[in-house]
Amino acid sequence: MTDTQRNPTDTSGTLDEALERIHLSGPERDGWLSNHAPMAIEALVRHGHARVAHRWLDTYRPKLEDMPGSVAPVTALNWQEALGDISRVADWTAFFERETADRSWRTVLAEWWPRLLPGIAAGATHGVIRVGHAVRTLLEGEETAPRVRELAHALGYWAARHQPLPALERLAPAPDAAAALDRVPLIAGQDGGIRSRFEQLTGFPDWPGRAPSGPEAARAAIEELVRAATHRYATHGHADPIMLVHAATAPNAVLRTLPALPGTLWTPSLHAAWAASAAVTSAYGPREAQPATEHLTTAQAAQAAQATPAAQAAPVAQHPQEVFERAAAHGDDHTIKFADTALDVGDAAALVAAGRAIELNTPAW
Repeated sequence: MTDTQRNPTDTSGTLDEALERIHLSGPERDGWLSNHAPMAIEALVRHGHARVAHRWLDTYRPKLEDMPGSVAPVTALNWQEALGDISRVADWTAFFERETADRSWRTVLAEWWPRLLPGIAAGATHGVIRVGHAVRTLLEGEETAPRVRELAHALGYWAARHQPLPALERLAPAPDAAAALDRVPLIAGQDGGIRSRFEQLTGFPDWPGRAPSGPEAARAAIEELVRAATHRYATHGHADPIMLVHAATAPNAVLRTLPALPGTLWTPSLHAAWAASAAVTSAYGPREAQPATEHLTTAQAAQAAQATPAAQAAPVAQHPQEVFERAAAHGDDHTIKFADTALDVGDAAALVAAGRAIELNTPAW
């Protein structure tokens, strides 16, 4: 990816200014919908669209709500009783602001990642997704106060919405991530909210089977999962175009966070990433794929030869920058975030999937 396609350092200061505006609001709206502003803005700025970031936020800002009031301080002694209590989100945010003010953000992240990872389903996986965006800015750019504070807000939201999945049976193993996603059993009643849907989960295919040989093998497996879930959206995203993006963006958030974590946490991160992707697939996936009617060009088909069979026949893919420009012009927060993940994957089938999200989701303006 060229420097004209992304600007992770954001010398304009747009990202920091936008984050300061966002931090005046709480992490949810309308009772349970997640605040996507910090994630969408980070993606827009990263991919060279800082000029539209504040306009996008001006449009999105009226949807947001103020941060709820404090209940009681979260401390190192009482945090377990506050875990998963959304009424304590302001207390959790203040706690992580104190923690990251007193210690390195990497130290705080490494301490809390294994505590939060079992609740990766928090906020329809938006807790971990927001953390992934925040960590990427800190790893690739300057560690400014608004960016560290964004990590505190992201961790606070994850802790307040912490949601473990039910005990799950390990079903027959699958040879690769694409096959594992194909074999995920769908829940019987695909209606209602995500919490009630996740309560119906019973088991997932055993993937990746044997324990990875080390941290790098775990990282490679998560990359495989992100690629498979992104490709799969092209033919399966129609069932729920908004929710199914998370089957790819949640594990990708884990992948983005790995470089800031000790290697000992990479294998547990793989298992959590698979659980999150499989849970979303089970809760919202369609009974049947929806084959695309157009096809890749010969050159693009050659690029996509390693893709899943379902993703190989699809509408014509474009240059990565063009795809993200279309997503930015579309304006929908989930579409922007999914295009961001598709560009991380980077192959023809992933770009086709990003185009499919642009077609399926309602434009923001």
